[in-house]
Amino acid sequence: MMSARVFQLLVLACLAAALRAGGENYYHLMITPQSPVVEIGTNFTATCMIINTAEATADDLFWNLSKTTIPKEQYTKVNRSALNVTITVTSAGIEWLFCLCKKVSPYVVLNDGKFIHGIQLSKVYRLEKPENLSCIAVQEKTYISPYISCTWGAARHQSTHCSATYTLHVKFSSQTFKNSTCGNSARVRLDTFPNHMTLEIWVEAEDKLRTVESDHLKEDAGWFVKTNPPSDVKIFSEKSFPTSLLINWTQPIAKEYLRLMYDVRFRPTGSQNWTYVPLEDIAKDIQSFRLQDLRPYTVYVTQVRCKNAVEGHGYWSNWSTSATKRTPEDRPTSKPDLWMIVTKDDVTNQQQVQFVCKDPVFANGRITSFDMKIQAQKDKVTNESKSIPVNRSEADSSSSQRKITVLEQIHLTDRETVKVHVTAINSVGKSPEASLGLRQKTHAFAPVEELKVVSREGQLWLEWKPPSNAHVSEYVVEWVSDAQMDWQRENRNARHTAIKGNLMKFVCYSVSVYPIYSGWVGKPASAEAYLEQGAPLEAPSVNCKQGRNEAKLGWEEVPRHKSRGFITNYTIFYTSGTEKRNVSVPVNTTTYTLTSLHANTKYDVWIRASTVKGSTDGTRHSFTTLRYASGEIEVIVVGVSFGFLFLFLMIVLLCFYKKDALKENCWPQIPNPGESTIGNWSPDCPLKAETPKENCLSGISVLDMDGCDRKSMFEEDKASLPLKKDKYQSGEHSSGIGGSSCMSSPRQSVSDSDEGGDIADTTASTVQYSSVVASNGYKGQNPSSHPPQAMFSRSESTQPLLDSEENSDMSVQEGSRQSQRQSCFTRSAGNQDSAKVLEPLDFCPLEEDSEQTPPTEGQSAPGSSYMPQLGGYRPQ
Repeated sequence: MMSARVFQLLVLACLAAALRAGGENYYHLMITPQSPVVEIGTNFTATCMIINTAEATADDLFWNLSKTTIPKEQYTKVNRSALNVTITVTSAGIEWLFCLCKKVSPYVVLNDGKFIHGIQLSKVYRLEKPENLSCIAVQEKTYISPYISCTWGAARHQSTHCSATYTLHVKFSSQTFKNSTCGNSARVRLDTFPNHMTLEIWVEAEDKLRTVESDHLKEDAGWFVKTNPPSDVKIFSEKSFPTSLLINWTQPIAKEYLRLMYDVRFRPTGSQNWTYVPLEDIAKDIQSFRLQDLRPYTVYVTQVRCKNAVEGHGYWSNWSTSATKRTPEDRPTSKPDLWMIVTKDDVTNQQQVQFVCKDPVFANGRITSFDMKIQAQKDKVTNESKSIPVNRSEADSSSSQRKITVLEQIHLTDRETVKVHVTAINSVGKSPEASLGLRQKTHAFAPVEELKVVSREGQLWLEWKPPSNAHVSEYVVEWVSDAQMDWQRENRNARHTAIKGNLMKFVCYSVSVYPIYSGWVGKPASAEAYLEQGAPLEAPSVNCKQGRNEAKLGWEEVPRHKSRGFITNYTIFYTSGTEKRNVSVPVNTTTYTLTSLHANTKYDVWIRASTVKGSTDGTRHSFTTLRYASGEIEVIVVGVSFGFLFLFLMIVLLCFYKKDALKENCWPQIPNPGESTIGNWSPDCPLKAETPKENCLSGISVLDMDGCDRKSMFEEDKASLPLKKDKYQSGEHSSGIGGSSCMSSPRQSVSDSDEGGDIADTTASTVQYSSVVASNGYKGQNPSSHPPQAMFSRSESTQPLLDSEENSDMSVQEGSRQSQRQSCFTRSAGNQDSAKVLEPLDFCPLEEDSEQTPPTEGQSAPGSSYMPQLGGYRPQ
């Protein structure tokens, strides 16, 4: 330890002297050793020395590993100008170790770049001894290759760069051949392969720190040889040996170089499991072998390989190319797999039993036909025996999937018992007989209990309990889908099994377990299952029958082949605008009524079908609720109809009871001018009897009024004032005299009501008309040569005037209203039926618009006067 330290100090002194001689451009700090290679997991010591300055001492120095300051506990002071540090190398990769000085003086501050020095640490893992050295020499053509290839175990810690060198050495006799590499494999080329000589092989590993060697392999040269596989492999079959095949081959290398041993394996076509012939059953250095205990009429694939016959020497060659051959046929050694399918005849309601079977497991040949016998148990006599030919190809016979053959279909009643016997026949002989019996329903055997079917690990697993108090000989597991039907048999002690057929995902299988009682079929226990479930392919399409506030929905169940799993529930969605609602219904529901809907509103509805693995929405259906509920329109129509009917009846009754008034208003009587009478009088002239015109003026009386009965006239005018106003407002007018037709409207007579009962009776039974005609003549008349005089005309008729007669007087001007006459008339009573001279009656004309003053008591009232007649007739 001291000698190493002294050596280190000497090296530092030499370096310091060299730096002083070199000038002042050198650093004041230096680290030794320079660019070291350090081993990971060991301690490394470095020394920092101060040179060419007295501004700092070892106490002013400190160390950094990369950017981390090393604690002072790891420092060792060598002397006043040297400081050691010891670190542990823990990780791979390159790191820098720096020596620095504290800023103890202005010189150090100004020259801080000269007071730092660093070295790079190159890290390597500890060099390991190469292990597991193995070498091989392969065959080329008919001799062994001169190249020897070796491999050894890779180092546990590999560096990215070539930190160690491996050299492969091969030595025989006095010659040594070698080759170097950075990896864990190498190949050495010899001049010739040294057959029957001893080879010594090893590997030497070397890095910057040390050198190690592997263990030496020292073996015969044949120990490292790997030959080619046997060639020209052939197989022969012999008809007399249906369970045997003979194999021949050729050795890959001459016996002079190497004696060989062989390995043989075989398997049936379609199988992945090889059968190996025991090595002790195969003699050494042979070129043929007979395979035994094979299955008849089965295609076998055979391969052969070889190696050095010396125990533990050499390597097995690769397997030879495959040779294929079919064994000869033999009589079937197992029963056909007989089963049945039971259905119901829709017409006769009888059981239909279809018997099917598979080829025997050990058919030992191509099945050509099946012999079938059907026996009724009531008479224990064979009712029917027949042969069913089949056409099997070699591929069908070789396939692991046995084909199903339909044998016969029969009808059975519930009280009928039958048993079927079947044998399979090939070109060599018959198989053992298979039998199956069906008992009448009332005596059927008990089924298995608590059947469960679950999907697990990509298979359908079944569990059940055996029937109580029953001796079961075996079980038949049957699975049926829409496109597949198959079965398998389990022994009597089985309580669970997995279906061995090729099942498909998303397909529903009806799985049944039948107990078999010495050939008789018991009642089945069944369950449905999926190998794997998924979301349905489609959801139901909804149809709708809507009302006012409700809608009845209907749909069909999702078909089984599209459900892809067990439907757990249906969810009904319906929306109106932004409002969205949903309701879930059980899977066995196909109708549902939506309630609390708005009237006359459009809705979108669809159904979602769900399984445990997902959901699918159906197509949307739109409908609009009714404005009125069912029957509401009928009630309204019936009510309105009854209302109109009632109104019609009331109108009919009213017309019936008021038919006279309706007749008078709707069909008024037209006046007959021939039945009218017109009377003319003049207040200034005596009454003149004018000859009436034919059919027009008959029955006319003329009153000569010469007196003035002002009081009676005033009373009459006052009594008739309301009537006059009404008649004026109605726009009725009287007719003229000369050349016109008769009056058109009924009016009261101008004769006084005091004239007696005859006149009253006459006025009650006739319609009287009157008119005052101006002195200048009547409208439409030629002017008279006589002095002007006023004339009053009266007509008594039972008919109303025509409209033409009323309107003829409308042309009388307003000027006649302004004329006031002071004439007095004297009225005389007369009979309507005879032409008598009328008594004069005095009239005093009154201003129509002037106020009428009643006469005072004791003063004789002047004679009544008529108001001026405007445009003809004025109402009385």
